[in-house]
Amino acid sequence: MNDADVSKQIQQMVRFIRQEAEEKANEISVSAEEEFNIEKLQLVEAEKKKIRQEYERKEKQVDVRKKIEYSMQLNASRIKVLQAQDDLVCSMKEAASKDLLNVSHHHNHHIYKKLLQALIVQSLLRLKEPSVLLRCREDDVSLVEDVLDAAKEEYAEKAQVHAPEVIVDQIYLPPAPSHHNAHGPSCSGGVVLASRDGKIVCENTLDARLEVVFRKKLPEIRKCLFGQVAV
Repeated sequence: MNDADVSKQIQQMVRFIRQEAEEKANEISVSAEEEFNIEKLQLVEAEKKKIRQEYERKEKQVDVRKKIEYSMQLNASRIKVLQAQDDLVCSMKEAASKDLLNVSHHHNHHIYKKLLQALIVQSLLRLKEPSVLLRCREDDVSLVEDVLDAAKEEYAEKAQVHAPEVIVDQIYLPPAPSHHNAHGPSCSGGVVLASRDGKIVCENTLDARLEVVFRKKLPEIRKCLFGQVAV
């Protein structure tokens, strides 16, 4: 084999090696490109997922804030409605309290005397004591004294006992409410009876009876004013 043949064979080997190298390089380049694209896709999807999760988190926060704001507004509205209802009920009670003054007005003394007698009898039946103290307004002392004997006899007949001793206390109940004493203690009428030792007390004033009746009838009053649906 001469030098030309050797040179030709070497060139063929070089070309073969170069071709293999180029093919290998192409394979590596294609593989690297594919891996790059896959990794890039994974990164993009990971970022998309992160963005979606962040969006969902913020969306939930907004939704929670909306629910909280709605709940607060709803509660505020309910409180306003309840306050308005309470104001109306209180105004009715105040009107009823003012009407109580008509019961003990001097134009109605005959009716008021009968009422005082009934209140005294009722109090005696509750106390069932042989001796009691009676307290009334100073303006009502003469009316109480007028009906006291009849009240004691009525009680004795109903309870089938001896007529009790009833002592009219010199300490009086507060006077009727007036413009001069708007914020002080007041009493629209009626009586308070107590055992001699003061341990048992029956408060039978018109104001106390209004309070009891109003408290007892409050559900019916609310139902009448505001209907079946309570706020």
